[in-house]
Amino acid sequence: MGGSGQYAGPAERPVHAVEVDGFFMDIHTVTNAEFAEFVKASGYVTLAERAPTAEEILRQAPAGAAAPPPELLVAGSVVFAPTEHEVDLRDPSQWWRWTPGANWKHPEGPRSSIVGKEDHPVVHVAWHDAVAYATWAGKRLPTEAEWEMAARGGRENAEHVWGDAPHDGQHPQANIYEGTFPLHPAAVKPVGSYSANAYGLHDMSGNVWQWTLDVYAADTYRRDSALGVVRNPMGPAVKHLERALRGGSFLCSDSYCRGYRISARSPGDPDSGASHIGVRTVMTVAQWKARHATQERP
Repeated sequence: MGGSGQYAGPAERPVHAVEVDGFFMDIHTVTNAEFAEFVKASGYVTLAERAPTAEEILRQAPAGAAAPPPELLVAGSVVFAPTEHEVDLRDPSQWWRWTPGANWKHPEGPRSSIVGKEDHPVVHVAWHDAVAYATWAGKRLPTEAEWEMAARGGRENAEHVWGDAPHDGQHPQANIYEGTFPLHPAAVKPVGSYSANAYGLHDMSGNVWQWTLDVYAADTYRRDSALGVVRNPMGPAVKHLERALRGGSFLCSDSYCRGYRISARSPGDPDSGASHIGVRTVMTVAQWKARHATQERP
């Protein structure tokens, strides 16, 4: 587990051995159609559809900060917005726009729709939304170790899902950002638009970031490697604001983040989604057996 290539950051090092019990994983990320079925059956309302309260905002603000005016307390999410010229890539606020009314049903804002995009990955799901969906489906989110094992598809030291070859813009292996970031529009594509890896899994690289079960910490691998071979690691067992995202998205590029590499890790606020964040679920062997035992009963 981990990366050793020239683009591997400190949070991806050192490479270390882990043991993971068997599990089943979704062939592709959860689609709009699948998430709509969950919402219809459960009545669930995602965090992006709920207007925040002043108390919630102040809990995340510095001590002594003033309460936001009521007119700003509206439901919404952040949407990618290409810039008109090259910008400082250290400032993500240049290409993200807070958009009232943006949510999983309206991914680009209130005038957009998922009609005709039922096979696209659901986006604007916060970590808590992802957990709610997984629980309803009788599954759970993958751990980082499970996700990375699945993404590798048996390629122990490969840089990418498809192997060590660089991304080929003429014959792309995944949906990532092409050209100079962030100067032109980009968007998700239908699940399964690219070849599956050796385990039959699509879009383990690019398209949308995928939530994992683990709390994110930059020193997780350093601590785990010091313990020897850890079985079923799940990240630090402490309270933390951030959860680990894996896989990269349609906004990852060689000129910016290279987050589509197998070992790339990114922290995410569990209360927030975005237009490039989705979810994929797994099922333990015990969960799978229980489900099939129920289905086989007369």
